[in-house]
Amino acid sequence: MTSADLHTLTGAYALHALAPGERAEFERHLAACPACAQEVRELTATAARLGQAVTVTPPPALKEQVLRRIATERQEPPKVTPRPRTGGDGARGRALSRFALAACLAAATAFGGVAVWQHQEARDAQQRARASEQRSTELAAVLAAPDAKVATDRLPDGATGTVVLSRDRDKAAFIALGMPRPPHGKVYQLWYDDSGTMRSAGLMDATGGTDTVLMAGRVGAASGMGITVEPMGGSARPTSPPLALMNFPAA
Repeated sequence: MTSADLHTLTGAYALHALAPGERAEFERHLAACPACAQEVRELTATAARLGQAVTVTPPPALKEQVLRRIATERQEPPKVTPRPRTGGDGARGRALSRFALAACLAAATAFGGVAVWQHQEARDAQQRARASEQRSTELAAVLAAPDAKVATDRLPDGATGTVVLSRDRDKAAFIALGMPRPPHGKVYQLWYDDSGTMRSAGLMDATGGTDTVLMAGRVGAASGMGITVEPMGGSARPTSPPLALMNFPAA
């Protein structure tokens, strides 16, 4: 990994998203790079503040419910190795051997197909992990940007929305607390408000609740944002009235 690559890992390091080998290599780089060390301190502090903001105290009855569930959950029986059988008909034994051989050949053929599928799944998982790591790094950079401005507003059903805007990075993040689950088959979609024209800024977690989203695309000349309920997968244009409209914080 080049020195230029290492400079881009500050966000992933602060969020504990590096593999052990990458983490060790980055820590060696960190000891000799004051700029990265400063950025890591800022990103770590920002992540801690966000964690405190979304902390939820579990209800007192939760421990009792968990213990009661453990007591009533059926346990798996112990695994016992079967004792080998002695004697038996030789012809039957040969037939079983032929059956076992055929089964092994069939299994080998099937596992060949499974191996190809698993390889593709592994590649897809790696690509998703890289994309997720990049989004996490960009999100952390926006939240910790020196010019970051924050605005918070009440949303319907008692939820709270906070937008963090960095004009220098031309990016924004949205933090939702207490969002109700959207209707079945629906999802919350974020929009940039370009003088009354809504431009898609990505989707939120379909489960509602608490979510922190790096808004897709550039902020550009947008003066605010909106939230609508859309069909699963999102829409090119809003198909429902906005649940909320928020102005971006002034520079």
